[in-house]
Order: sequence, then structure tokens, then C-alpha cells
Amino acid sequence: MGTPFPGLIEEIESCRNEMVRIASETSLANQLVLETSRRLDHLLNELNQFKK
Repeated sequence: MGTPFPGLIEEIESCRNEMVRIASETSLANQLVLETSRRLDHLLNELNQFKK
């Protein structure tokens, strides 16, 4: 059975992959990594709201 929010799951995976890619090319302290991490946190919070 599929998830009722596939677009959100795909966006989370894409954001996570982007964060890992940027971190591997720069550093974990890079500003873009931190911004992407915050975006990922926001998306994960949205997912948790759906699950409640």
C-alpha cells in the first residue's frame, strides 16, 4: 500500500541527498549544508504532522 503523501516523501529524499552531496563536496559547517538541513527538518516536521 502506498503512502498518502508521496510528493512529500520524494521531497524529503531529494533534500537529504542534496545535503549529503553538498556536505561531501564542502564541509558539514558549510552555510548551504546548514540551510539544507533546516529545510530537511521542516519537511520532516511536516511529515510528522501528517502522521498524527
